[in-house]
Amino acid sequence: MQDSGRSYLFNLRARGDWVRLRTLVVLRWIAVAGQTATVLIASQAMGFQLPLALCALLISASASVNIVAHLVYPAEKRLSEQWTLASLFFDLAQLVTLLMITGGLNNPFAVLILAPVTISATALRLQSTLWLGIAGMGAVALMSVFYRPLVAADGSVLEVPELYRSGVTAALAIAVTFLALYTRRVTVEGYAMSQALSATQIALAREQRLAAIGGIAAAAAHELGTPLATIKLVAGELARDLRDQPELAEDVALIRNEADRCGAIMADLARGGRDDRQVKTAPLSAIVEEAAAPHRKRGKELVIRTNGVPSGDSGDAQPMVQRSPELVHGLRNVIQNAVDFAHSTVWIDVDTGERELRIAVGDDGPGFSTDILPRLGEPYVSTRRRGETRAADAGEPSEYEGMGLGLFIARTLLERTGARLSFANGGDARHRRTGETEAPRELAHPPGAIIEMVWPASALVTPKEVARRALGRNDRFAHEG
Repeated sequence: MQDSGRSYLFNLRARGDWVRLRTLVVLRWIAVAGQTATVLIASQAMGFQLPLALCALLISASASVNIVAHLVYPAEKRLSEQWTLASLFFDLAQLVTLLMITGGLNNPFAVLILAPVTISATALRLQSTLWLGIAGMGAVALMSVFYRPLVAADGSVLEVPELYRSGVTAALAIAVTFLALYTRRVTVEGYAMSQALSATQIALAREQRLAAIGGIAAAAAHELGTPLATIKLVAGELARDLRDQPELAEDVALIRNEADRCGAIMADLARGGRDDRQVKTAPLSAIVEEAAAPHRKRGKELVIRTNGVPSGDSGDAQPMVQRSPELVHGLRNVIQNAVDFAHSTVWIDVDTGERELRIAVGDDGPGFSTDILPRLGEPYVSTRRRGETRAADAGEPSEYEGMGLGLFIARTLLERTGARLSFANGGDARHRRTGETEAPRELAHPPGAIIEMVWPASALVTPKEVARRALGRNDRFAHEG
């Protein structure tokens, strides 16, 4: 496709809602340290006459923003598009103001104005980057006119010629545009490649599953071919012998017809002609049961409740949801995590509502370590204490440390289905949701770790008429006679 690069470049929804607050905080601390060191060296070691009070005020403003962000929000909070853009606008305004009182474009550090625009092109969508780029170029033009000259120790004013300053203005404006476009293109192409690889892996896994099913079906068709042929042969002989007994002849004819039908079904399965339509939708509790099934024989009790009652007693008033590999595998990883650390029981609570669907998985284990609770769901972050009895019996250390990839994979897959995940301990007075601030629904039993998943109903629920259509044709079976 000749215009693929252009489509990547102008894809407005390629990025956003993924930048961690800690990343911007760390970058701002580096800027604060660099600005402080530069001002001190220029004023104390080199003797430049700088407005130290104003410089200190601007630098302390950046430090204050970092301190407030650290106190109010968890370190691993994911910022929205608007908050990331506002943070970068603040950094740009603080830097431009500091440059204006320290020489403007005569200050060699004016090139740092490229940093916020480059970060925006890497992390945000095109619209946000355009606004920040326009602001950056406007700031360059402003600094070329309004600035406080640099005054050396002997009172001389350091100022470059007007022609050179105009050249610097044009160079910075061009650099802002070029770096923003170049960085965005590289970043978005990498993002598109990542998405393509992810989709390829899912498609490959599905094809492997279908191929395995097709192989089993072909083998079954081959093995059942001889018994079906024998049934048809014997039925034919019985039909000839029972011509004078019509009531029995009809039964023999039905046996032959059903044998032919079995042969056609097996041939259809062997050709892979059904496209697994019958498993595209299922009741939510059935999907939870499927995800939990591999862990039922691991010595722990799994209690599954739907709307507060055992799933077997919840009736048929459950929404039909889209059964996707991401949903099943993600739930299975979450349940596996609970079973790994539970002492004896794991509770799985399913709540269905008109607007939201909630699944909470809790256990009676020791819970998550409080020091890494805000970072759960990130790769290579996992520290959770096992029970002392279990550790002693198994001869294992009292603390189990994994790579955290299980929860990371679960979070990635479930968020792809539209879920919001939160992590907490059953004894916490205040639930701390990753990226959220609302409290969870109280669970009756789990005293240990709790992982809650919330979906908008529109993300999973399949309308009834679509669910019926997904099952395909239901051929009538009738015995006339």
